[in-house]
Amino acid sequence: MDQIDLQVSELQSQYPDTTTQRLPSGSVLIIVPSVKLTPGWSKETTAVFFLVPVGFPHAQPDCFWVDADLRLQNGSMPKNAGPNVIPESGNTMLWFSWHLAQPWNPNRDTLTTWFAVIRARLREAN
Repeated sequence: MDQIDLQVSELQSQYPDTTTQRLPSGSVLIIVPSVKLTPGWSKETTAVFFLVPVGFPHAQPDCFWVDADLRLQNGSMPKNAGPNVIPESGNTMLWFSWHLAQPWNPNRDTLTTWFAVIRARLREAN
C-alpha cells in the first residue's frame, strides 16, 4: 500500500463512499459522492472531485470540482467557480479555483487535510 492508498483509507474512514481513479499521468482522481451542503446552495448534496498530483505528498493538491449543476440558492454562480474539465476525464464539472491559505507541509498535511479545506469552502454559500 503506497502513501496515497493509506491517505485514501483515512479519508474513507470519514467518507466511506470515497473512490479513486488512477489517471495516465500518474495523478489520482478522488471522488467523494454525496457531500452534504449547508443552506444557501441549490442542492442538499454534491459530489466532490479533486486531483492528487504526481509528486504527492511533496506536491500539494490544488482546486476542486463539484456537480456541474451546483449553484447558489438564488441560481447564481459561486465565487471563484466556473465550468471546467477535470483533466484526463473529459468530464466538465463546476471547478473551484481554491487554494490553501497556508503553505502545504507534506509532514503534516494529508488528503484529509485538503478535503477539510474543501469542506470549509463549501460551508460558505457565496
